[in-house]
Amino acid sequence: MKAEGVLPVFKPAGITSHDVVGKVRRILGIRRIGHTGTLDPDVSGVLPLCIGRATRIVEWLQELPKTYEAVLHIGMATDTEDESGTVTARADEVKLDEDEIRAAMSRFVGTIEQVPPMYSALKHEGRRLYELAREGVLVERKPRRAVIYRIDIQDIEWRSGHPYVRFTVQCSKGTYVRTLCADIGKALGYPAVMHSLVRTESGGIALGQCLTLEAVAAKAEQGQLDPHVIPVDQALRHFPAARLQPEWTSRAHNGQKLPRHAGRWPETGGLVRLYDSEGRFVGIYRKQDEEACWVPVKLFV
Repeated sequence: MKAEGVLPVFKPAGITSHDVVGKVRRILGIRRIGHTGTLDPDVSGVLPLCIGRATRIVEWLQELPKTYEAVLHIGMATDTEDESGTVTARADEVKLDEDEIRAAMSRFVGTIEQVPPMYSALKHEGRRLYELAREGVLVERKPRRAVIYRIDIQDIEWRSGHPYVRFTVQCSKGTYVRTLCADIGKALGYPAVMHSLVRTESGGIALGQCLTLEAVAAKAEQGQLDPHVIPVDQALRHFPAARLQPEWTSRAHNGQKLPRHAGRWPETGGLVRLYDSEGRFVGIYRKQDEEACWVPVKLFV
């Protein structure tokens, strides 16, 4: 198979993201593999795996928005903010109409602050919060900013006097959908919990592109995995592209600075995907304004 690139994998519920990496390492016989954003063990969905030198782009893929399909259960709360935890509050009946629910959820679109849940992988004094939570230790957590780009409600179903709201949310890195569900409940005056969650897009990769672990193993054995591995430059297609003049190829391949007249650069600053005159991907460059030139950030030649 290709020595580097991004492999879109479907993470099943019941195992950790690290478990998925370990399984794919054993299937492919490649040690250098990393994922682009942890999913809780009970959550399934898109988990892009960066293979070989593609591990160097994890930081950029992680920064891209992520999309989830969630179900919010209004009328119950737990210590984990999902239905796997211990129930801490329950309402016999929820007296809300659909317009009130839709209006409350729409107010969460934009920049919000969240207090990370105790059952999370964040560290406190070297230990994971979920480890402390299991020991009954509660520590203070500072609010963190998150961005909710959109919330689309798919349907609202009532079960035993409680509404179950299925919705799609597109959000920034570091957003806790469990906490979003709990906070929506608070805004409505009721306990609330996340009933289920699936990540449907991450790093620009959609659910339909993903292979199950069984499919990865089968295609690897058959030598048919390469078409599913996304090349590094395609995985970074959200960066604009630049093209070199032929005489500057050698200098670029050696990781040297390039003057403005060395190629066709985008008008905007920031990071660019640089290609040589023959269309080969060189690496990621950025503009250095003070010298009016472009400098390498990461090379892939």
